[in-house]
Amino acid sequence: MATPHDPYVSLRNRNFLWYVASLVAMTLGTQIQATVVAWQVYELTRDPLSLGLVGLAEAIPFIGAALYAGHVADRHDRKRLALAAIAVQTACGGALLALASYPSLLAGGRTWPIFAAVFASGIARSFLQPARTALGAEIVPRETYANAVAWRTSLWQFGAVAGPALGGILYGFADARAAYATEAALCALSLLLFARIAYTRRPAAAREGTIGENLTIGIRFLMRQPQLLGAQVLDLFSVLFGGAAALLPIFASEILRVGPQGLGVLRAAPAAGAVAMSLVLAHRKLRRAGPTLLFCVAAFGLCWILFALSRSFWWSLALLAVSGMLDNVSVVIRSTLLTLRTPEHLLGRVSAVNQIFIGSSNEIGSFESGVAARLLGTVNSVIFGGLMTLGVVTVTAWKVPSLRDLDELE
Repeated sequence: MATPHDPYVSLRNRNFLWYVASLVAMTLGTQIQATVVAWQVYELTRDPLSLGLVGLAEAIPFIGAALYAGHVADRHDRKRLALAAIAVQTACGGALLALASYPSLLAGGRTWPIFAAVFASGIARSFLQPARTALGAEIVPRETYANAVAWRTSLWQFGAVAGPALGGILYGFADARAAYATEAALCALSLLLFARIAYTRRPAAAREGTIGENLTIGIRFLMRQPQLLGAQVLDLFSVLFGGAAALLPIFASEILRVGPQGLGVLRAAPAAGAVAMSLVLAHRKLRRAGPTLLFCVAAFGLCWILFALSRSFWWSLALLAVSGMLDNVSVVIRSTLLTLRTPEHLLGRVSAVNQIFIGSSNEIGSFESGVAARLLGTVNSVIFGGLMTLGVVTVTAWKVPSLRDLDELE
């Protein structure tokens, strides 16, 4: 007789509760930072390329340090490494608060101090991601991995819903100081919550070869997993071209004309849709995962094309929410596949490779969006990106037949 599916099994794990509570607080803080930095930089420069440069400033350290960060996460105490990274992120929030408190530091459209804080935040995130992801797999039983990933994604998305909206409200109705002070406080709370996790480091496996081999073992492992590699490549190029979240300040300011408050709501809409979808996924098992993944990514690209053509705030909001629902399916499938297929002693390094894909698609995608907007115009660049996403799905489905055949994630 089959064991009944328990959708709340992970939430009965106390360590997992501390873990996701810290995750929510950290996500709220960093999403506030992303929203306010984007609006602040655009107000200072009025240049769409500057929005892309914000993404690039975080992507360079995030991607550049990733392989070494994954190596460190597998060789050292993952909890201590994550706590150190959260502490640095908290300090970045404090630095942005100081810049907002002394406007003379940003006089004359000077933005490099903001970029410096964003750069430091990218370093912190680069070390946090593999350590936190690998530790998250250690504190739950293997048979509940899929459920834990669904809840972790759902609660992360909750933070991603409230964070941009809160950032826009604080910046629009108060000022940047209030927003950055809130960010710093939330990151500090995340630090305290993560410290409550009861974690004993397991002995590290014997060193596998040279330091160079250790840094690249995650890449070599991924190359031997065609389904996992196909899912990663699909996500990389679809978000790189299809997502245009970095351009939302332009849509909010010049196309939809809804101001910083509207920007916060627009930024929150994809995550709101993702929350709704992740709650559905937590209560049911995914079947026909491969075809579902391909369909959702194609529909994601179509949503952005329609968003670019929209001149209605409410229609745009609905399209962004649907895009978040579709993207969440992709995230859950990819994250569950990575956790189930990766040996525990390699989780840090494989997670680091995963964050390179994520960083490339999100942060470099922001830079690509800024460059494309400068060359093609804002609306045309988003339409072009959506069409490229549809092309990526077609090529992936053709080149990775095993991904098309992927069924249940067990």
